[in-house]
Amino acid sequence: MSKLPTLTTDRLVLRAFTLDDAPRVQALAGRMEIARTTLTIPHPYEDGMAEEWISTHAQDFENQQVLNLAICLRDGLLIGAIGLMPELEHRRAEIGYWVGMEYWGHGYCTEAAQAVMQYGFKELGLERIYGFHFSNNPASGRVMEKLGMEKEGVMRRHIQKWGQRCDVVCYGILRDEYYARAGARLKSDAEIQKACGRSRAGNRERDCGRDCFPSDRRTAGCPWLCRSGAGRLPSQGHPSAYL
Repeated sequence: MSKLPTLTTDRLVLRAFTLDDAPRVQALAGRMEIARTTLTIPHPYEDGMAEEWISTHAQDFENQQVLNLAICLRDGLLIGAIGLMPELEHRRAEIGYWVGMEYWGHGYCTEAAQAVMQYGFKELGLERIYGFHFSNNPASGRVMEKLGMEKEGVMRRHIQKWGQRCDVVCYGILRDEYYARAGARLKSDAEIQKACGRSRAGNRERDCGRDCFPSDRRTAGCPWLCRSGAGRLPSQGHPSAYL
């Protein structure tokens, strides 16, 4: 991974932050109500903090540590942030998000998170995406429920926040659950043969149209050697395993 992606939805554009965004980030994230519901946003949000945070994004993404994207309306107005923190060794990632108070209740977090989850499962080949929220912030839990994530448990007094012990609620969703919820299904071997017009014996080099990761081919025992790049990462041109 080298360049942060840009993701689009019906109402939003998720893009890389720039240093020009720093005043807007400080204005939005500087509200106590935002800091109260997150683990790492400081309060007060002092001058220079946003610039320092934004300056880490490119290297963090290059090191496969975190993907941070600005949540923007289609007219370009920045309204929040969303992040995905992968652990690629385990094919899992934690998702986190916030939007400015003026934009609560409009479904923007849900819409942004749907796009980032799709990126995580399709482009990064994740097996699991999970998230946490403070028990006193049930609105974040409702977002996760709308995303199809399952409540997996409560970690009691797990976090120290502003001098108080806080319970943390965990939600998660698996790869197959995500695609099942989206109405997707794996292509069968017969469909693959029909789509590419070849048999196992022929094994002609021709794109079969199957969206797959190397790990999916191993799991499914796929016999095909696609010229579209068997073994390459999706970001290098090979798509994902589902319709």
